[in-house]
Amino acid sequence: MSLILPLGLDHAAAGQKYTASGLRMANMSVEYYQGFKLALDSITATGANYKLQLFDSKGDAAQAHSLALNPKVKSSELIIGPIFPDDIKSFTPVLNAARKPIVSPLSPASPATYKNQNLITMTPPLEYHAMGAATYIVKNIKPKKVFILTSGFSEEKLYTSPFKRTIDSLSKRKIQVVTITVARGNLTALIAQLSANNQNVFVIPSTKQAFLMVTLRSLAELSKNYPVTLFGHPNWERFVFLKAALLQQLNTHITSTDKIDYKSAETNTFLRSYRSAYRAEPTDFAIKGFDQGMYFGNLLADGEDMDKPDLADFTGIHNSFHFIKKPGQGWINTHVDILKYEDFELKRVK
Repeated sequence: MSLILPLGLDHAAAGQKYTASGLRMANMSVEYYQGFKLALDSITATGANYKLQLFDSKGDAAQAHSLALNPKVKSSELIIGPIFPDDIKSFTPVLNAARKPIVSPLSPASPATYKNQNLITMTPPLEYHAMGAATYIVKNIKPKKVFILTSGFSEEKLYTSPFKRTIDSLSKRKIQVVTITVARGNLTALIAQLSANNQNVFVIPSTKQAFLMVTLRSLAELSKNYPVTLFGHPNWERFVFLKAALLQQLNTHITSTDKIDYKSAETNTFLRSYRSAYRAEPTDFAIKGFDQGMYFGNLLADGEDMDKPDLADFTGIHNSFHFIKKPGQGWINTHVDILKYEDFELKRVK
């Protein structure tokens, strides 16, 4: 199998140096590689055997295109990488007719942009976060209405459109979806539609700091008189300006693919092995590399036909995999967790 990562090794030559962004890419690549190789080494200990080739894409679309023409890459049973959307766009058309499975290991970009039936997208795109939130709301909360609070930016439709489709489909249109564009945090127009006894479910798809700060404060005022349950964008988990106390007050849920259970036996076994092998703490990229290395390593060890792979479910340390096959888009991991703020931290509820 072949790994194609943006190592930027030309910057490591004498007289050269990395830019800040180049160094981040290189570190990410090394961390992913170390996790992936550790997984293969652990499977090899049970009798499996692999040939792993590592190629440097340099984070450059032209270099990615060149690697797609490389006979060593083209003859690989499985190709993992490139990492970035522009590199994938340049890489995959060359191999489209060859029916080679190509893994997009880290990017959440929609596979619809690549139009490659052999692509395996490991990180669920945003629409599957929206669908996961909608499914949870219908099956577990069962409200009569759901209020979507938008800032008016068109990019929010990438979340709201699949969210509404899923609500309508699963509830057979029995749950009303009310979309409101909020200006300056003014929620007064909503009050007549709220319930004083049942949970009022709100969805905010925005990632804009100014909008969120004002709107969440207004929602907090509303929550003093009306029961509130809030669902937010998956990127909220990374925003330091969003305080856990406020999010907990709003009964906030988010979808995630990044929740690691550091108390599990499997996680602690991995941590010990990684520290022993590399004398370093594993990052998220290392853990993702390990999960994917275990998954694909075991598929190959079991003799899976990678031209027509049977991508079964898998529970990893960093995330789980549940694939669907879509015409022209390949296999897509759709598994997302539902997390909720409790005791001022995010905890898995699904």
